[in-house]
Amino acid sequence: MINLTIHHAHAEVITQCLNAGKDVYSEKPLALTSEDARRLVSLAQEKGRRLSGASITILGEAQQTVWKAIRDGLAGTIRLAYAEVNWGRIESWHPAPGPFYDVGPLFDVGVYPLTILTSILGPARTITAFGKVLYPDRVTKEGVEFHISTPDFAVAAIEFEGGAVARLTTNFYVGHHGKQKGIEFHGDKGSLYLSDWQNFNASVELAEFGGHYEPIPYVKEPYTGTEWSRGVVDLAEAIQNNRPQRITGAQAAHVVEILCGIQESFRTGKPTTLTSTFTPPEPMDWAR
Repeated sequence: MINLTIHHAHAEVITQCLNAGKDVYSEKPLALTSEDARRLVSLAQEKGRRLSGASITILGEAQQTVWKAIRDGLAGTIRLAYAEVNWGRIESWHPAPGPFYDVGPLFDVGVYPLTILTSILGPARTITAFGKVLYPDRVTKEGVEFHISTPDFAVAAIEFEGGAVARLTTNFYVGHHGKQKGIEFHGDKGSLYLSDWQNFNASVELAEFGGHYEPIPYVKEPYTGTEWSRGVVDLAEAIQNNRPQRITGAQAAHVVEILCGIQESFRTGKPTTLTSTFTPPEPMDWAR
């Protein structure tokens, strides 16, 4: 089953599908609370069913290229990453922006870079974050005024189990013209730049420490844009070949715990400690 419902319905729909004995691929996020996400993973295990879901952009050619460059040590040990999400103002293009603002940019699009970061750097352990409503009064395409209360801006410092640290910034304020929409990985020997965490044909560049960025070749000719079905295909092939799917329910649930941990940190003003874990995915066969 493929679950493409709105954010608030994901957990309930996934539960019904698993209880009906179906394998499930869900739109992101898996759930809106850590408790629901953990429950879904446990239910899938109990029912003997597969659970997978978005974001799957780590499966793209550009994303696999930067990951292979990291595994090959081109930038040395990665100790720092910067991930930027400037996703614009939902009301400028969507006729019903309410559900997006209810969950905020973290749960809607923060999932994309977080899935890439956790795939490459492993599970996260501690978070310190800040959030704020930058632009509370909005107007829909039809001219209807509405007010938002969920932060439309969030920034988090995330420490990973292996010792690396990442800064994630998300917002529903800066438009797509913003130049920052990628992930930079900084290591002992240099830096790697993925210009776009979403599109599979994003540019990938390498800079030796103290040098300038230069493009590096893709591991495979990339798909232009984002092949949204790639995660569904991977799940189907995993079932057919009796192997683990690359994006597991456990990883999706860990990403939800990160999102909830970020929210908790900017509510309390204190660091949040995470407890869940997962086995990072295998690279695509053509990117090993």
